[in-house]
Amino acid sequence: MIQQKNYKFWFCTGSQDLYGDECLAHVAEHAKIIVNALNASGNLPYEVVWKPTLITNALIRQTFNEANNDENCAGVITWMHTFSPAKSWILGLQEYRKPLLHLHTQFNREIPYDTIDMDFMNENQSAHGDREYGHIFSRLGMERKIVVGYWEDEAVQKKIGSWMRTAVGIVESSHVRVMRIADNMRNVAVTEGDKVEAQIKFGWEVDAYPVNEIAEAVAAVSQADIDTLVEEYYSKYQILLEGRDEKEFRKHVEVQAGIEIGFERFLEEKNYQAIVTHFGDLGALKQLPGLAIQRLMEKGYGFGGEGDWKTAAMVRVMKIMTQGMKDAKGTSFMEDYTYNLVPGKEGILEAHMLEVCPSIADGPISIKEQPLSMGDREDPARLVFTAKTGPGIATSLIDLGDRFRLLINDVDCKKTEKPMPKLPVATAFWTPQPNLITGAEAWILAGGAHHTAFSYDLTAEQMGDWADAMGIETVYIDKDTTIRQLKNELRWNALAYRK
Repeated sequence: MIQQKNYKFWFCTGSQDLYGDECLAHVAEHAKIIVNALNASGNLPYEVVWKPTLITNALIRQTFNEANNDENCAGVITWMHTFSPAKSWILGLQEYRKPLLHLHTQFNREIPYDTIDMDFMNENQSAHGDREYGHIFSRLGMERKIVVGYWEDEAVQKKIGSWMRTAVGIVESSHVRVMRIADNMRNVAVTEGDKVEAQIKFGWEVDAYPVNEIAEAVAAVSQADIDTLVEEYYSKYQILLEGRDEKEFRKHVEVQAGIEIGFERFLEEKNYQAIVTHFGDLGALKQLPGLAIQRLMEKGYGFGGEGDWKTAAMVRVMKIMTQGMKDAKGTSFMEDYTYNLVPGKEGILEAHMLEVCPSIADGPISIKEQPLSMGDREDPARLVFTAKTGPGIATSLIDLGDRFRLLINDVDCKKTEKPMPKLPVATAFWTPQPNLITGAEAWILAGGAHHTAFSYDLTAEQMGDWADAMGIETVYIDKDTTIRQLKNELRWNALAYRK
Protein backbone atom coordinates (compact mmCIF):
# COMPACT_ATOMS: atom_id res chain seq x y z
CA MET A 1 0.00 0.00 0.00
CA ILE A 2 1.38 3.41 -0.97
CA GLN A 3 1.41 5.69 2.08
CA GLN A 4 0.09 9.24 2.01
CA LYS A 5 2.56 12.01 2.80
CA ASN A 6 1.79 14.51 5.58
CA TYR A 7 1.70 17.64 3.44
CA LYS A 8 1.16 21.16 4.76
CA PHE A 9 0.49 24.54 3.12
CA TRP A 10 2.14 27.78 4.18
CA PHE A 11 0.05 30.94 4.65
CA CYS A 12 2.07 34.03 3.74
CA THR A 13 0.68 37.54 4.23
CA GLY A 14 2.05 40.55 2.40
CA SER A 15 2.39 44.05 3.82
CA GLN A 16 4.98 46.82 4.30
CA ASP A 17 6.32 48.99 7.10
CA LEU A 18 4.85 52.26 5.79
CA TYR A 19 1.95 52.21 8.28
CA GLY A 20 3.89 51.43 11.46
CA ASP A 21 4.31 48.62 13.96
CA GLU A 22 0.74 48.70 15.26
CA CYS A 23 -0.61 48.07 11.78
CA LEU A 24 1.83 45.20 11.25
CA ALA A 25 0.80 43.68 14.58
CA HIS A 26 -2.82 43.74 13.43
CA VAL A 27 -1.85 42.18 10.09
CA ALA A 28 -0.11 39.26 11.82
CA GLU A 29 -2.97 38.80 14.28
CA HIS A 30 -5.57 38.77 11.50
CA ALA A 31 -3.56 36.25 9.48
CA LYS A 32 -3.33 33.93 12.48
CA ILE A 33 -7.09 34.15 13.02
CA ILE A 34 -7.72 33.23 9.39
CA VAL A 35 -5.29 30.30 9.52
CA ASN A 36 -6.86 28.94 12.70
CA ALA A 37 -10.33 29.26 11.21
CA LEU A 38 -9.32 27.46 8.02
CA ASN A 39 -7.79 24.60 9.99
CA ALA A 40 -10.87 24.32 12.23
CA SER A 41 -13.35 24.46 9.35
CA GLY A 42 -13.18 20.80 8.32
CA ASN A 43 -13.22 21.95 4.69
CA LEU A 44 -9.49 21.59 4.03
CA PRO A 45 -7.78 18.22 3.52
CA TYR A 46 -4.39 19.52 4.69
CA GLU A 47 -3.11 21.77 7.47
CA VAL A 48 -2.37 25.46 6.88
CA VAL A 49 0.75 26.85 8.61
CA TRP A 50 1.01 30.55 9.50
CA LYS A 51 4.22 32.33 8.49
CA PRO A 52 5.49 35.77 9.58
CA THR A 53 4.32 38.75 7.55
CA LEU A 54 6.42 39.35 4.42
CA ILE A 55 7.51 42.99 4.09
CA THR A 56 10.96 42.94 2.43
CA ASN A 57 12.54 41.51 -0.72
CA ALA A 58 14.97 39.45 1.34
CA LEU A 59 12.33 37.91 3.61
CA ILE A 60 10.06 37.09 0.67
CA ARG A 61 12.90 35.38 -1.18
CA GLN A 62 14.02 33.51 1.93
CA THR A 63 10.50 32.27 2.71
CA PHE A 64 9.83 31.01 -0.80
CA ASN A 65 13.16 29.17 -0.94
CA GLU A 66 12.46 27.61 2.45
CA ALA A 67 9.13 26.43 1.02
CA ASN A 68 10.98 24.95 -1.96
CA ASN A 69 13.28 23.01 0.33
CA ASP A 70 10.65 21.78 2.79
CA GLU A 71 9.55 18.32 1.60
CA ASN A 72 6.31 18.57 3.56
CA CYS A 73 5.30 21.92 2.03
CA ALA A 74 3.02 21.28 -0.95
CA GLY A 75 2.30 24.91 -1.72
CA VAL A 76 1.92 28.47 -0.50
CA ILE A 77 -1.25 30.51 0.04
CA THR A 78 -0.61 34.26 -0.27
CA TRP A 79 -2.77 37.22 0.75
CA MET A 80 -2.00 40.93 0.60
CA HIS A 81 -3.58 42.37 3.75
CA THR A 82 -2.33 45.86 2.94
CA PHE A 83 -0.44 47.25 -0.03
CA SER A 84 2.74 45.25 -0.68
CA PRO A 85 4.84 46.74 -3.51
CA ALA A 86 5.01 43.95 -6.09
CA LYS A 87 8.60 44.54 -7.18
CA SER A 88 9.54 43.17 -3.76
CA TRP A 89 8.08 39.82 -4.79
CA ILE A 90 9.80 39.38 -8.16
CA LEU A 91 12.91 37.45 -7.15
CA GLY A 92 11.12 35.26 -4.62
CA LEU A 93 8.44 34.34 -7.14
CA GLN A 94 10.98 33.65 -9.88
CA GLU A 95 12.83 31.21 -7.61
CA TYR A 96 9.68 29.57 -6.23
CA ARG A 97 8.90 26.14 -7.75
CA LYS A 98 5.74 24.86 -6.05
CA PRO A 99 2.01 25.55 -6.47
CA LEU A 100 0.72 28.93 -5.30
CA LEU A 101 -2.78 30.12 -4.45
CA HIS A 102 -3.58 33.82 -4.37
CA LEU A 103 -6.37 34.28 -1.82
CA HIS A 104 -8.17 37.52 -2.58
CA THR A 105 -10.03 38.25 0.62
CA GLN A 106 -10.06 40.77 3.48
CA PHE A 107 -10.23 40.37 7.22
CA ASN A 108 -13.53 42.25 7.70
CA ARG A 109 -16.63 41.13 5.86
CA GLU A 110 -18.44 44.48 5.94
CA ILE A 111 -17.36 48.09 5.67
CA PRO A 112 -17.58 49.59 9.23
CA TYR A 113 -19.68 52.51 8.06
CA ASP A 114 -19.87 54.36 11.38
CA THR A 115 -16.20 54.21 12.33
CA ILE A 116 -14.20 53.87 9.13
CA ASP A 117 -11.30 56.35 8.87
CA MET A 118 -8.01 56.56 6.98
CA ASP A 119 -6.19 54.36 9.49
CA PHE A 120 -8.68 51.59 8.76
CA MET A 121 -8.41 52.21 5.02
CA ASN A 122 -4.61 52.02 5.07
CA GLU A 123 -4.58 48.83 7.13
CA ASN A 124 -7.37 46.98 5.28
CA GLN A 125 -6.72 47.47 1.60
CA SER A 126 -6.71 43.98 0.11
CA ALA A 127 -8.75 45.29 -2.82
CA HIS A 128 -5.76 47.49 -3.53
CA GLY A 129 -2.88 45.24 -2.47
CA ASP A 130 -4.06 42.09 -4.22
CA ARG A 131 -4.32 43.91 -7.54
CA GLU A 132 -0.72 45.11 -7.25
CA TYR A 133 0.34 41.58 -6.35
CA GLY A 134 -1.73 39.97 -9.10
CA HIS A 135 -0.20 42.26 -11.70
CA ILE A 136 3.30 40.95 -11.13
CA PHE A 137 2.19 37.38 -11.82
CA SER A 138 0.75 38.47 -15.16
CA ARG A 139 3.88 40.47 -15.92
CA LEU A 140 6.07 37.45 -15.11
CA GLY A 141 3.77 35.08 -17.00
CA MET A 142 3.52 32.80 -13.96
CA GLU A 143 0.77 30.29 -13.26
CA ARG A 144 -1.22 30.57 -10.03
CA LYS A 145 -4.68 29.80 -8.68
CA ILE A 146 -6.91 32.72 -7.62
CA VAL A 147 -9.70 32.26 -5.07
CA VAL A 148 -11.91 35.28 -4.39
CA GLY A 149 -14.33 35.72 -1.49
CA TYR A 150 -14.65 36.06 2.26
CA TRP A 151 -12.40 33.68 4.18
CA GLU A 152 -15.11 32.49 6.58
CA ASP A 153 -17.48 31.43 3.79
CA GLU A 154 -17.72 27.68 3.30
CA ALA A 155 -17.62 28.02 -0.49
CA VAL A 156 -14.28 29.85 -0.30
CA GLN A 157 -12.84 27.31 2.13
CA LYS A 158 -13.92 24.45 -0.09
CA LYS A 159 -12.28 26.09 -3.10
CA ILE A 160 -9.04 26.30 -1.15
CA GLY A 161 -9.43 22.66 -0.13
CA SER A 162 -10.08 21.64 -3.72
CA TRP A 163 -6.95 23.45 -4.89
CA MET A 164 -4.91 21.75 -2.17
CA ARG A 165 -5.64 18.38 -3.77
CA THR A 166 -4.52 19.70 -7.14
CA ALA A 167 -1.38 21.14 -5.57
CA VAL A 168 -0.50 17.77 -4.06
CA GLY A 169 -1.01 16.22 -7.50
CA ILE A 170 1.38 18.80 -8.98
CA VAL A 171 4.06 18.22 -6.35
CA GLU A 172 3.72 14.44 -6.43
CA SER A 173 3.78 14.33 -10.22
CA SER A 174 7.55 14.82 -10.13
CA HIS A 175 7.79 11.70 -7.95
CA VAL A 176 5.83 9.41 -10.28
CA ARG A 177 7.86 6.54 -11.70
CA VAL A 178 6.19 4.19 -14.19
CA MET A 179 7.42 0.63 -14.68
CA ARG A 180 6.76 -0.69 -18.17
CA ILE A 181 6.49 -4.45 -18.59
CA ALA A 182 7.10 -4.90 -22.33
CA ASP A 183 6.32 -2.15 -24.81
CA ASN A 184 3.38 -0.37 -26.36
CA MET A 185 0.86 -2.51 -28.22
CA ARG A 186 2.10 -2.96 -31.79
CA ASN A 187 1.06 -0.29 -34.29
CA VAL A 188 -1.17 1.55 -31.76
CA ALA A 189 -0.65 5.31 -32.00
CA VAL A 190 -2.55 6.97 -29.18
CA THR A 191 -0.85 5.12 -26.32
CA GLU A 192 2.61 6.06 -27.59
CA GLY A 193 4.37 9.30 -26.68
CA ASP A 194 7.61 11.11 -25.96
CA LYS A 195 8.90 9.85 -22.62
CA VAL A 196 11.70 12.39 -22.48
CA GLU A 197 9.28 15.28 -22.98
CA ALA A 198 6.97 13.75 -20.37
CA GLN A 199 9.80 13.79 -17.84
CA ILE A 200 10.58 17.40 -18.73
CA LYS A 201 6.94 18.48 -18.44
CA PHE A 202 5.61 16.30 -15.65
CA GLY A 203 8.65 14.89 -13.91
CA TRP A 204 7.63 11.31 -14.73
CA GLU A 205 10.28 8.62 -15.02
CA VAL A 206 9.16 5.90 -17.42
CA ASP A 207 11.38 2.81 -17.42
CA ALA A 208 11.14 -0.58 -19.12
CA TYR A 209 11.83 -3.98 -17.54
CA PRO A 210 11.96 -7.42 -19.17
CA VAL A 211 8.81 -9.31 -18.29
CA ASN A 212 10.75 -12.29 -16.94
CA GLU A 213 12.54 -10.10 -14.41
CA ILE A 214 9.26 -9.37 -12.70
CA ALA A 215 8.10 -12.95 -13.35
CA GLU A 216 11.05 -14.08 -11.22
CA ALA A 217 9.75 -11.92 -8.37
CA VAL A 218 6.36 -13.61 -8.74
CA ALA A 219 7.93 -17.09 -8.74
CA ALA A 220 9.79 -16.23 -5.53
CA VAL A 221 6.58 -15.66 -3.55
CA SER A 222 6.08 -18.38 -0.94
CA GLN A 223 3.06 -20.65 -0.96
CA ALA A 224 2.32 -19.56 2.61
CA ASP A 225 2.06 -15.91 1.55
CA ILE A 226 -0.12 -16.89 -1.40
CA ASP A 227 -2.44 -18.94 0.82
CA THR A 228 -2.83 -16.05 3.26
CA LEU A 229 -3.79 -13.63 0.49
CA VAL A 230 -6.18 -16.13 -1.11
CA GLU A 231 -7.96 -16.48 2.21
CA GLU A 232 -8.37 -12.69 2.22
CA TYR A 233 -9.83 -12.87 -1.29
CA TYR A 234 -12.28 -15.59 -0.30
CA SER A 235 -13.42 -13.68 2.76
CA LYS A 236 -13.81 -10.36 0.94
CA TYR A 237 -15.31 -11.30 -2.43
CA GLN A 238 -18.08 -13.54 -3.72
CA ILE A 239 -16.79 -16.65 -5.47
CA LEU A 240 -18.54 -17.42 -8.76
CA LEU A 241 -17.61 -20.98 -9.72
CA GLU A 242 -20.23 -21.18 -12.49
CA GLY A 243 -19.66 -24.90 -12.93
CA ARG A 244 -15.87 -24.84 -12.65
CA ASP A 245 -14.08 -27.30 -10.41
CA GLU A 246 -13.53 -25.62 -7.03
CA LYS A 247 -9.91 -26.81 -6.66
CA GLU A 248 -9.01 -25.74 -10.18
CA PHE A 249 -10.71 -22.38 -9.59
CA ARG A 250 -8.70 -21.80 -6.43
CA LYS A 251 -5.44 -22.70 -8.21
CA HIS A 252 -6.14 -19.99 -10.77
CA VAL A 253 -6.90 -17.49 -8.00
CA GLU A 254 -3.60 -18.45 -6.36
CA VAL A 255 -1.79 -17.42 -9.53
CA GLN A 256 -3.22 -13.91 -9.24
CA ALA A 257 -2.33 -13.76 -5.55
CA GLY A 258 1.27 -14.60 -6.41
CA ILE A 259 1.27 -11.92 -9.12
CA GLU A 260 -0.12 -9.32 -6.72
CA ILE A 261 2.47 -10.04 -4.05
CA GLY A 262 5.37 -10.35 -6.49
CA PHE A 263 4.45 -7.23 -8.43
CA GLU A 264 3.97 -5.16 -5.28
CA ARG A 265 7.29 -6.26 -3.81
CA PHE A 266 9.05 -5.48 -7.07
CA LEU A 267 7.40 -2.05 -7.32
CA GLU A 268 8.31 -1.22 -3.73
CA GLU A 269 11.89 -2.41 -4.10
CA LYS A 270 12.44 -0.42 -7.27
CA ASN A 271 10.37 2.59 -6.07
CA TYR A 272 7.71 2.67 -8.78
CA GLN A 273 4.19 4.00 -8.29
CA ALA A 274 2.61 2.94 -11.59
CA ILE A 275 2.83 -0.07 -13.88
CA VAL A 276 1.84 -1.04 -17.40
CA THR A 277 1.43 -4.55 -18.80
CA HIS A 278 0.76 -5.97 -22.25
CA PHE A 279 -1.14 -9.14 -23.05
CA GLY A 280 1.25 -9.76 -25.95
CA ASP A 281 4.33 -10.14 -23.76
CA LEU A 282 3.70 -12.21 -20.65
CA GLY A 283 6.91 -14.24 -20.58
CA ALA A 284 6.84 -16.79 -17.77
CA LEU A 285 3.66 -15.38 -16.20
CA LYS A 286 0.94 -18.02 -16.12
CA GLN A 287 -1.92 -15.53 -16.50
CA LEU A 288 -2.46 -12.00 -17.70
CA PRO A 289 -2.48 -9.96 -14.46
CA GLY A 290 -6.12 -9.23 -13.73
CA LEU A 291 -7.31 -9.44 -10.14
CA ALA A 292 -3.73 -8.60 -9.11
CA ILE A 293 -3.66 -5.33 -11.04
CA GLN A 294 -7.14 -4.42 -9.85
CA ARG A 295 -6.00 -4.79 -6.26
CA LEU A 296 -2.80 -2.81 -6.86
CA MET A 297 -4.84 0.06 -8.30
CA GLU A 298 -7.05 -0.02 -5.22
CA LYS A 299 -3.88 0.36 -3.13
CA GLY A 300 -2.98 3.55 -4.99
CA TYR A 301 -0.84 2.38 -7.92
CA GLY A 302 -1.43 3.75 -11.40
CA PHE A 303 -2.08 1.37 -14.27
CA GLY A 304 -2.35 1.45 -18.04
CA GLY A 305 -3.13 -1.43 -20.36
CA GLU A 306 -1.21 -2.42 -23.50
CA GLY A 307 1.80 -0.34 -22.52
CA ASP A 308 -0.15 2.90 -22.01
CA TRP A 309 2.29 4.66 -19.67
CA LYS A 310 0.62 8.08 -19.98
CA THR A 311 -2.68 6.80 -18.60
CA ALA A 312 -0.86 4.79 -15.91
CA ALA A 313 0.84 7.96 -14.69
CA MET A 314 -2.40 9.94 -14.82
CA VAL A 315 -4.25 7.31 -12.78
CA ARG A 316 -1.48 7.52 -10.18
CA VAL A 317 -1.62 11.34 -10.08
CA MET A 318 -5.41 11.31 -9.72
CA LYS A 319 -5.29 8.71 -6.98
CA ILE A 320 -2.79 10.91 -5.12
CA MET A 321 -5.16 13.85 -5.42
CA THR A 322 -8.04 11.89 -3.91
CA GLN A 323 -6.14 10.23 -1.04
CA GLY A 324 -7.81 10.71 2.31
CA MET A 325 -10.98 12.11 0.74
CA LYS A 326 -14.04 11.42 2.86
CA ASP A 327 -16.72 9.35 1.08
CA ALA A 328 -14.56 8.98 -2.03
CA LYS A 329 -16.30 7.03 -4.81
CA GLY A 330 -13.21 5.91 -6.67
CA THR A 331 -10.67 6.45 -9.44
CA SER A 332 -9.70 3.94 -12.14
CA PHE A 333 -8.13 3.15 -15.46
CA MET A 334 -10.94 2.73 -18.00
CA GLU A 335 -11.59 2.08 -21.68
CA ASP A 336 -14.39 3.02 -24.07
CA TYR A 337 -15.86 -0.18 -25.49
CA THR A 338 -19.28 -0.02 -27.10
CA TYR A 339 -22.27 2.31 -27.41
CA ASN A 340 -25.92 2.17 -26.57
CA LEU A 341 -27.58 4.31 -29.25
CA VAL A 342 -31.21 3.88 -28.23
CA PRO A 343 -32.78 7.39 -28.19
CA GLY A 344 -33.04 8.72 -24.66
CA LYS A 345 -30.82 5.91 -23.33
CA GLU A 346 -27.53 6.77 -25.02
CA GLY A 347 -24.26 5.95 -23.33
CA ILE A 348 -20.85 4.29 -23.52
CA LEU A 349 -20.18 0.91 -21.96
CA GLU A 350 -16.84 1.24 -20.16
CA ALA A 351 -14.65 -1.68 -19.14
CA HIS A 352 -11.36 -3.34 -19.92
CA MET A 353 -10.42 -6.93 -20.59
CA LEU A 354 -9.71 -7.32 -16.85
CA GLU A 355 -8.20 -4.30 -15.16
CA VAL A 356 -10.79 -1.95 -13.60
CA CYS A 357 -10.19 -0.66 -10.08
CA PRO A 358 -12.64 -1.97 -7.44
CA SER A 359 -12.62 1.45 -5.73
CA ILE A 360 -15.41 2.43 -8.15
CA ALA A 361 -17.57 -0.65 -7.42
CA ASP A 362 -21.18 -0.35 -6.33
CA GLY A 363 -22.47 -3.39 -4.46
CA PRO A 364 -20.94 -6.85 -4.33
CA ILE A 365 -17.61 -7.69 -5.93
CA SER A 366 -17.13 -11.19 -7.31
CA ILE A 367 -14.21 -13.29 -8.53
CA LYS A 368 -14.72 -14.90 -11.91
CA GLU A 369 -12.55 -17.03 -14.19
CA GLN A 370 -13.16 -16.97 -17.91
CA PRO A 371 -11.07 -17.74 -20.97
CA LEU A 372 -9.30 -14.75 -22.50
CA SER A 373 -8.66 -14.94 -26.22
CA MET A 374 -5.64 -12.63 -25.92
CA GLY A 375 -2.42 -13.62 -24.17
CA ASP A 376 -2.39 -17.39 -24.77
CA ARG A 377 -2.32 -18.22 -21.06
CA GLU A 378 -4.52 -19.77 -18.36
CA ASP A 379 -7.99 -18.39 -17.77
CA PRO A 380 -7.25 -15.38 -15.55
CA ALA A 381 -9.14 -14.62 -12.35
CA ARG A 382 -10.63 -11.14 -12.22
CA LEU A 383 -12.91 -9.01 -10.03
CA VAL A 384 -16.33 -8.38 -11.55
CA PHE A 385 -18.72 -5.62 -10.50
CA THR A 386 -20.70 -2.66 -11.77
CA ALA A 387 -19.67 0.92 -11.09
CA LYS A 388 -21.40 3.57 -9.02
CA THR A 389 -23.79 6.14 -10.43
CA GLY A 390 -23.25 9.87 -10.35
CA PRO A 391 -21.12 12.57 -12.01
CA GLY A 392 -17.47 11.99 -12.84
CA ILE A 393 -14.70 13.04 -15.19
CA ALA A 394 -12.91 11.09 -17.89
CA THR A 395 -9.46 12.39 -18.82
CA SER A 396 -7.11 11.55 -21.64
CA LEU A 397 -3.52 12.78 -21.92
CA ILE A 398 -2.33 12.66 -25.52
CA ASP A 399 0.93 13.53 -27.25
CA LEU A 400 0.37 15.62 -30.38
CA GLY A 401 4.05 15.64 -31.36
CA ASP A 402 4.64 19.31 -30.56
CA ARG A 403 2.76 19.38 -27.24
CA PHE A 404 0.73 17.40 -24.75
CA ARG A 405 -3.03 17.92 -24.53
CA LEU A 406 -5.27 16.93 -21.63
CA LEU A 407 -8.88 16.24 -22.53
CA ILE A 408 -11.36 16.48 -19.67
CA ASN A 409 -14.92 15.30 -20.23
CA ASP A 410 -17.68 15.63 -17.64
CA VAL A 411 -19.68 12.39 -17.67
CA ASP A 412 -22.84 11.13 -15.98
CA CYS A 413 -22.52 7.54 -14.75
CA LYS A 414 -25.67 5.42 -14.82
CA LYS A 415 -26.79 1.83 -14.51
CA THR A 416 -27.37 -0.18 -17.63
CA GLU A 417 -30.99 -1.06 -18.31
CA LYS A 418 -30.39 -4.77 -18.02
CA PRO A 419 -27.78 -7.07 -16.45
CA MET A 420 -25.05 -8.55 -18.66
CA PRO A 421 -24.56 -12.05 -17.22
CA LYS A 422 -22.22 -13.25 -19.99
CA LEU A 423 -19.81 -10.30 -19.76
CA PRO A 424 -17.04 -11.39 -17.35
CA VAL A 425 -15.52 -7.99 -16.60
CA ALA A 426 -16.14 -5.00 -14.37
CA THR A 427 -18.14 -2.29 -16.14
CA ALA A 428 -19.28 1.30 -15.95
CA PHE A 429 -21.85 3.01 -18.15
CA TRP A 430 -21.84 6.73 -18.74
CA THR A 431 -23.16 9.45 -20.98
CA PRO A 432 -20.62 12.12 -21.85
CA GLN A 433 -21.71 15.72 -21.59
CA PRO A 434 -23.32 17.52 -23.27
CA ASN A 435 -24.74 14.33 -24.85
CA LEU A 436 -23.40 11.21 -26.49
CA ILE A 437 -23.42 12.54 -30.07
CA THR A 438 -21.72 15.86 -29.36
CA GLY A 439 -19.47 14.46 -26.64
CA ALA A 440 -18.15 11.64 -28.80
CA GLU A 441 -17.61 13.90 -31.80
CA ALA A 442 -15.79 16.44 -29.63
CA TRP A 443 -13.60 13.74 -28.08
CA ILE A 444 -12.62 12.41 -31.51
CA LEU A 445 -12.01 15.90 -32.92
CA ALA A 446 -9.66 16.64 -30.03
CA GLY A 447 -7.77 13.37 -30.55
CA GLY A 448 -8.80 11.69 -27.30
CA ALA A 449 -7.69 8.14 -26.61
CA HIS A 450 -9.81 5.04 -26.00
CA HIS A 451 -8.13 4.67 -22.58
CA THR A 452 -9.04 7.14 -19.84
CA ALA A 453 -8.11 8.00 -16.29
CA PHE A 454 -11.53 8.28 -14.65
CA SER A 455 -12.64 9.64 -11.28
CA TYR A 456 -15.86 10.32 -9.44
CA ASP A 457 -14.03 12.47 -6.91
CA LEU A 458 -12.15 15.08 -8.94
CA THR A 459 -13.53 17.97 -10.97
CA ALA A 460 -12.68 19.35 -14.38
CA GLU A 461 -11.44 22.52 -12.65
CA GLN A 462 -8.98 20.57 -10.51
CA MET A 463 -7.55 18.68 -13.47
CA GLY A 464 -7.46 21.84 -15.56
CA ASP A 465 -5.49 23.58 -12.81
CA TRP A 466 -3.08 20.64 -12.81
CA ALA A 467 -2.62 20.92 -16.58
CA ASP A 468 -2.12 24.69 -16.36
CA ALA A 469 0.59 24.20 -13.74
CA MET A 470 2.30 21.71 -16.07
CA GLY A 471 2.18 24.18 -18.93
CA ILE A 472 0.15 21.96 -21.25
CA GLU A 473 -2.98 22.46 -23.31
CA THR A 474 -6.36 21.68 -21.78
CA VAL A 475 -9.57 20.90 -23.69
CA TYR A 476 -12.84 20.78 -21.76
CA ILE A 477 -15.88 18.88 -22.99
CA ASP A 478 -18.91 19.67 -20.84
CA LYS A 479 -22.53 20.81 -20.84
CA ASP A 480 -21.63 24.01 -22.72
CA THR A 481 -19.63 22.37 -25.52
CA THR A 482 -20.66 22.86 -29.13
CA ILE A 483 -18.78 21.49 -32.11
CA ARG A 484 -18.44 24.91 -33.75
CA GLN A 485 -16.97 26.40 -30.57
CA LEU A 486 -14.66 23.42 -30.05
CA LYS A 487 -13.26 23.57 -33.59
CA ASN A 488 -12.41 27.23 -33.11
CA GLU A 489 -10.86 26.52 -29.71
CA LEU A 490 -8.64 23.81 -31.20
CA ARG A 491 -7.53 26.21 -33.95
CA TRP A 492 -6.70 28.93 -31.42
CA ASN A 493 -4.85 26.46 -29.22
CA ALA A 494 -2.75 25.28 -32.15
CA LEU A 495 -1.52 28.85 -32.57
CA ALA A 496 -1.09 29.51 -28.84
CA TYR A 497 1.02 26.39 -28.30
CA ARG A 498 3.04 26.62 -31.51
CA LYS A 499 6.75 26.39 -30.72
